[in-house]
Amino acid sequence: MTLLDVAHLRVAYGDRDGERVAVDDVSFGVAPGEIVALVGESGSGKTATALAIMGLLAGHARVGPGSAIRFEGRDLLTLPERDLRSLRGRRIGMVFQEPAAALNPVMRVGDQVAEVAVVHGERDKRRARDRAVAMLERVGLPDAARQYRAWPHELSGGMRQRVMLAIALLLKPSLVIADEPTSALDVTVQAQVLQLLLELQRESGTAVLLITHDLGVVAETCSRALVMQRGRLVEDAPVDALFHAPQHPYTRDLLAAMPRLERGA
Repeated sequence: MTLLDVAHLRVAYGDRDGERVAVDDVSFGVAPGEIVALVGESGSGKTATALAIMGLLAGHARVGPGSAIRFEGRDLLTLPERDLRSLRGRRIGMVFQEPAAALNPVMRVGDQVAEVAVVHGERDKRRARDRAVAMLERVGLPDAARQYRAWPHELSGGMRQRVMLAIALLLKPSLVIADEPTSALDVTVQAQVLQLLLELQRESGTAVLLITHDLGVVAETCSRALVMQRGRLVEDAPVDALFHAPQHPYTRDLLAAMPRLERGA
């Protein structure tokens, strides 16, 4: 059974010089509970794919005819905005690349977590706050009840990313899209955040589409990898097969570019 089915997706951005195709005829699926990596260099179309799924593309972006994005059997591209808003946060969560930009700078972090519950039907604000505090504790935010009142700028990068995880996972969605969730963090915090994401995924059975350029992260966390180059999907394979027998020259180049510890002569 497929939870997310992306078919023949095409995304183009228009400007004064014409049209630039960011995603070109991309098709893939994600099964319930599966952790899938979307891999490629910057500019390969990974984030545009994620934003198309979420219905958050910029105003000058256009999804091409023949594209379809089906989630739990419904085509997201044909849903009214009201229905999309109902799905975001409740059935699909997203962890953005830079939490400092994604969090509202004039809203306390705990209120931003609680807002997810309120928007999706929790009428008791005290209960929404208690759920938010519990989730902030679960994602490892120190002294969560006190940090609930913190402003985003008062938290470290790793703490802000934990808040983003709390927002994305509060309602136990069926799918979480994580767009380079650790790229702005130091190596130690990266490992902590990824481990936390995997723990929460195992607990809830949430499927994860992990967007990354780090093949080391893919090897440690994912069961399948999708490789994008210049807007096109060039390889779709189980992670073991991808690392041991890559089929596309671009995938082989990516693997060859991975840093390695070589024994000296």
